[in-house]
Amino acid sequence: MRLLHSGKVRDVYEDGADLVLLASDRVSVYDVVLPTPIPDKGAILTQLSLWWFEQLADVVPNHVISASDVPPEWAGRAVRCRRLSMVPVECIARGYLAGSGLAEYRATGAVQGNPLPEGLVEGSRLPEPIFTPSTKEPAGSGRHDAPLTYAEVEALLGPDDAELLRRLTVEVYRRGAELAAARGVVIADTKLEFGRDADGALVLGDELLTPDSSRFWPAEDWEPGRTQFAFDKQYVRDWAVSTGWDRTAPGPQVPDAVVAVTRERYVAAYERITGLRWPS
Repeated sequence: MRLLHSGKVRDVYEDGADLVLLASDRVSVYDVVLPTPIPDKGAILTQLSLWWFEQLADVVPNHVISASDVPPEWAGRAVRCRRLSMVPVECIARGYLAGSGLAEYRATGAVQGNPLPEGLVEGSRLPEPIFTPSTKEPAGSGRHDAPLTYAEVEALLGPDDAELLRRLTVEVYRRGAELAAARGVVIADTKLEFGRDADGALVLGDELLTPDSSRFWPAEDWEPGRTQFAFDKQYVRDWAVSTGWDRTAPGPQVPDAVVAVTRERYVAAYERITGLRWPS
């Protein structure tokens, strides 16, 4: 087995014709990996992704070959996958107003070319989910992912692929949000990655609807007009900003108390969504 790539969170290994994706406990904010790991994070991301891949298999095929055919020391946090030629676009769907989308809406009344009604506030539910893609910058490049308009995605990939990506991204988000809502979790937005398999078909890769790739809010606490309680890494983002950090490497060491709360929130997201107990 040969290491092909080490990303912000996952390491990618070549094993014959397959790839093995190993999720670490590293945490990144603003595209910078912080020096302090979050215990169990990699396993939670892997197990939650596997649960979602199974739930949404009828919407789009995914890259998973096996969750068990991996080295025993990586059990629970690694997945054997098909090789894909990855699409050079991060596919993001938003159903609620938060983060960079909120900032752009306040400035322009739209988000990446998607006009929105007047009077929305932080945490508002959007009339319909919107597609807000971005560039996909490699780890260690020093560059942040940058927003793309739909016209820019069409120019990059062609109109047919752009429309297919938009449709699949929004449908995955819509179905996932419905399932999560029934379990008391609001999925405000999510980021997906697609690739093409050996036959040229679009396949869902990487992770799916996790606290790293999505904003999760407890439904009972959702209240537009304020910052929402988050079952995701927003807690770490907020702490990092509060330190005065300039969002460039190296990131600050994360205190034990922040690590513990972050782990608790990842566990809570897993347990609420899947209905399964995370081992203590």
